[in-house]
Amino acid sequence: MTISKDLIYSFAKSTSRAAYGASLFKGKNNKIAADKAAVDEMRKDLNTINMRGIVVIGEGELDEAPMLYINEKLGTNTGDELDIAVDPLEGTNFTAKNLPNALSVIAVAKKNCLLKAPDMYMEKIAIGPSLPENLISLDNDIKKNIKLLAEAKNTRPDNLTACILKRPRHDDIVKSLKSLNVKINFISDGDVSGAISVAYPQTKIDIYIGIGGGPEGVLAAAALKCLGCQMQTRLKFYNEDEKKRVKKLGIKDLNYKYSINDMVKGDVIFCATGVTDGDLVKGIKDLGDHFESETFILHMSSNTNKILKNKMKK
Repeated sequence: MTISKDLIYSFAKSTSRAAYGASLFKGKNNKIAADKAAVDEMRKDLNTINMRGIVVIGEGELDEAPMLYINEKLGTNTGDELDIAVDPLEGTNFTAKNLPNALSVIAVAKKNCLLKAPDMYMEKIAIGPSLPENLISLDNDIKKNIKLLAEAKNTRPDNLTACILKRPRHDDIVKSLKSLNVKINFISDGDVSGAISVAYPQTKIDIYIGIGGGPEGVLAAAALKCLGCQMQTRLKFYNEDEKKRVKKLGIKDLNYKYSINDMVKGDVIFCATGVTDGDLVKGIKDLGDHFESETFILHMSSNTNKILKNKMKK
């Protein structure tokens, strides 16, 4: 079952509106206000689309974060039943400090086709296209994965670059990478764009690795699936309460290793609009009574892969 190509542009409009909302708070050191503005704009626009949408990845449960919450219904209640994963503002700190790579992101699939990843941590590993299937695995140690990747790319580990969130929890991974002289590109935020960076030769990122948010893992998987890349994830538990929460969601095997096709089944649309200028797209440009946006759009079944420029009224 495919999703209509016409819907790509509707969802690109929604992320553009969200990015515009967030852009009003660039450099104002108020990440909460920026996030809320992005959410309000996105919700308003998504509710004009002819679909029966349901948020499967959002900003928490209704009682935790009444902002595009999990199980919220969206759309005009006509048309296709769709699963929606949203991150109205990926990079709240980037926006607050007016730094590069803040994005508004959405992924859309048919009903029951997106993994309902809980808002908790997830181990992740991703590599680019045109590599042997199942080349790397979360069950391997870092050194083995790096050596397998180097062999597949017909190069040495010291010619590889890994992208990783700069967090104390990654100290052991960093130590292993440094022991092999692998170059490291540290990022402070931006888990989704970090993972997607493996898809493009110009980024010179060979592998994305580390522990980040579960919802961001599914959003990244949606893009990487369209781009022919590989990704594996596994939920990371820090206490018994998290395990209980996951069991309530119906996840029985707590150590399950998710492939891209486990996280995103069938056709998928992915849109990411720049709030600030970044590696993927440029940020919102103020044109007085209008604004200009750039959106990276992907649609698997139609092989759509392009940057869309939009000019809209404020």
